[in-house]
Amino acid sequence: MADTNSTPILKDDLDIVIPTIRNLDFLEMWRPFFQPYHLIIVQDGDPSKTIRVPDGFDYELYNRNDINRILGSKASCISFKDSACRCFGYLISKKKYIFTIDDDCFVAKDPSGKEINALEQHIKNILTPSTPFFFNTLYDPYREGADFVRGYPFSLREGVPTAVSHGLWLNIPDYDAPTQLVKPMERNTRYVDAVLTVPKATLFPMCGMNLAFNRDLIGPAMYFGLMGDGQPIGRYDDMWAGWCMKVICDHLGFGVKTGLPYIWHSKASNPFTNLRKEYKGIFWQEQIVPFFQTVTLPKDCNTVQKCYIELSKLVREKLSSVDEYFIKLADAMLTWIEAWDELNPSEEATELPKFVSK
Repeated sequence: MADTNSTPILKDDLDIVIPTIRNLDFLEMWRPFFQPYHLIIVQDGDPSKTIRVPDGFDYELYNRNDINRILGSKASCISFKDSACRCFGYLISKKKYIFTIDDDCFVAKDPSGKEINALEQHIKNILTPSTPFFFNTLYDPYREGADFVRGYPFSLREGVPTAVSHGLWLNIPDYDAPTQLVKPMERNTRYVDAVLTVPKATLFPMCGMNLAFNRDLIGPAMYFGLMGDGQPIGRYDDMWAGWCMKVICDHLGFGVKTGLPYIWHSKASNPFTNLRKEYKGIFWQEQIVPFFQTVTLPKDCNTVQKCYIELSKLVREKLSSVDEYFIKLADAMLTWIEAWDELNPSEEATELPKFVSK
């Protein structure tokens, strides 16, 4: 067995993507775990500001000027002044796997006091199968010390490829603004030592601050939408990507895991600022979620790109009545796929349908 201390697992196959507006001093705490890996840092906000990265890390840093230079007219699909800008890192990565983390997320400790290597746990999740078609009451049956329980169909025990590993957080919970306002002192102190597969046909609220995915498997679906500056909504970027991704995973037969690993979320964002960003999304989600719960993709959608293009068409048809923003979002989804195929020419390129805006 290879010595993981000298050769970290997936060292040459994984990029760490970090969106930021500030110096990345938080990396010092993560140095023992992140230093062997390549970082893609996406600088949001003022491109003239200099972002300091601690010495000793292998990284690329891109700001808005770089995004405009690399994508040209297609740069319009990358959000500005919102953490959704992180998906530019997914676009330009050439690695099979992505781990993304926010710059206010620190190393958590398990109940024994041991520091948690979140990246290592995500890799374990992503490299073992998922079981979306039948729930195992011992949660992840591929974990050491666990297995399939009595009554679990043998025909389903092989599982399916895991596309996404969704991690959790200790300390500051990932709450919306109304919940923040009524529970300002709420802290998550409960460490649940479990990983489970999200069942097929079940949506979930995906948090982008502690997330890993198989870029080769699901990358084109991990678009964090149009949020932030110039848009009527913010803080729904990861939610949007999660809904789109899960529908496509269900259609193509991929799995999604949630649970371990935990990170330590160090600071809560301002609930009043968040409310300004979220308030339309809070209303819209009551129509968006039923849309995703009932959406059906055609059988001939056999690649992620084809699924995503079909989904963009359905967003335009079904959600434009909620708000004209969804016409703009549907256009951006198509632009994203164009940019993806342009920067990843080895992947199957798909002819885009021509839509006429109403």
